[in-house]
Amino acid sequence: MNTELRTRIGLWSAAFLTGLVGVVNLVSAVTPNLHERNHWLKQFLPFDIRASGHIFAALTGFVLLTLAANLLRRKRLAWLLTITLLIISILSHLIKGLDFEESFLSGVLLMQLLLMRDVFTAKSDPPSIAQGVRVLIAALLFTLAYGTIGFYLLDGKFSENFNWGEAIAQTFAMFFTEDNAGLQPKSRFGEFFANSIYIIAASTIAYAVFMLLRPVFQRNSATLKERQQARDIVEQYGRSSLAAFTLLSDKSYFFSPSGRSVIAYVPRGRGAIALGDPIGPVEDREEVLVSFQQFCQRNDWYPAFYQILPNDIDLYKSHGFQVVKIGEEAIVDLKAFTLQGKAGKNLRTAVNRMTKLGYEVKFYQPPIADNLLRQIKTVSDEWLQLVQGSEKKFSLGWFDEAYLRECEIVTVQSSHGDIIAFANILSEYQLNEVTNDMMRHRKSIENGTMDFLFISMFQHYKERGYDGFNIGLSALAGVGETQESQRLEKVLYYLYKHLERFYNFQGLHAYKDKFHPRWESRYLVYPNLTALPDVVVALVRADSGDRLLDYFKG
Repeated sequence: MNTELRTRIGLWSAAFLTGLVGVVNLVSAVTPNLHERNHWLKQFLPFDIRASGHIFAALTGFVLLTLAANLLRRKRLAWLLTITLLIISILSHLIKGLDFEESFLSGVLLMQLLLMRDVFTAKSDPPSIAQGVRVLIAALLFTLAYGTIGFYLLDGKFSENFNWGEAIAQTFAMFFTEDNAGLQPKSRFGEFFANSIYIIAASTIAYAVFMLLRPVFQRNSATLKERQQARDIVEQYGRSSLAAFTLLSDKSYFFSPSGRSVIAYVPRGRGAIALGDPIGPVEDREEVLVSFQQFCQRNDWYPAFYQILPNDIDLYKSHGFQVVKIGEEAIVDLKAFTLQGKAGKNLRTAVNRMTKLGYEVKFYQPPIADNLLRQIKTVSDEWLQLVQGSEKKFSLGWFDEAYLRECEIVTVQSSHGDIIAFANILSEYQLNEVTNDMMRHRKSIENGTMDFLFISMFQHYKERGYDGFNIGLSALAGVGETQESQRLEKVLYYLYKHLERFYNFQGLHAYKDKFHPRWESRYLVYPNLTALPDVVVALVRADSGDRLLDYFKG
């Protein structure tokens, strides 16, 4: 049995036992003690101390149930809290009724967790830990104040009226005595108030535990030094349509131990979503992948890779990842592209028509002038209103002047010189290809405008000696169409066929297909099905810039 499998078995058994101890503690707290043991114990310990054992057994049981799942996440703080609570649990069972059986179960789990101490390496978010501690202290103080004021003011609701000192004592008694110090509500509201103390305490304690165990949130963007190091690696080894997007300001960077490879990622919640494959020399690929897995594990993140190429699928799978096809990328072969003959007739017609109407395509080299940026900004704003959406990020660029100033800009201009559409063009570095990023136009344009823009770009970059033009991902294209496709891909294929009224998957694919591109498969890599919901949410958040409502509009 390999080490990783033994570790997983250990984690699952520890989590199961923690949940079991939590349930046993809760049941034991409300179960009468064995008469013989209790009779012997009461000779040495007064009732109040023995009763407190019941209370602490119940409290540790409640919190242990919440910690069980976090042990699976290898949370160091969850391990520390569980160790502490197990010691309290053992003492509580012995104090309340010499319950050796329950103490033994807690002791077995305690020994297992101590032996596995090196496994629990996942960090929690430091500011969240501080906030959790503050919430926990505030919860105790608020509950004390809430109970004290309530007991003091609610005259006639209980069998006795309380002064301030008695109100404080009664609130403490709600948590540390078995019979609430004989409290007797005289009305339904009095009974509700007494129960509400427990509800408020449980809710705030649960929230505090949640804050203590949150995954690490990366609040700082990459440093200038990291960005320059990433740029140097991408310029030397970038070989995809996504390479340029890894350098945009929303990305954080993970470098291989050798410093020769980089993974550009965005952390959101429990997902750390990398854009494309790691970039660097091929011989460094496995090392950076394994290191990134370990880095994510320490931060309690699920690592995932979006739009990977087919080349290294076996490598991802060998390290425990799942792979699902998410679409196909369209790449126009510029060497074979032509407007001549029967195949180019429709394309030729679109170009001739727009040319006769006085339209012209112009190419602007960086750095782009402020005047041109202002003109295309009005086009961009009009387009965003047209699609009722917002700027997307992560695998696309967005209208940022600093970014666009360094891009080649292609415009469609009317006979009066007005810009009605534009695109920005990016290099693929070590591939002799270019790719378009933003494609935006005014609300009202001549039919065939975007065809005119695409065809003009194909001709222009063919003349400049490029081999290909990447026109982007066709989402869900070619997914789940064969009998060999995995079940998840068949679900995606169903969505592709039945969500056309909400998103024009097939229409966009058909539009790109008329340029006769070659289609290359692209994939999503994720740890396992359990992690997939967190990965998808993280991907949507990264893509939308955390503006989820705007995301679903566009």
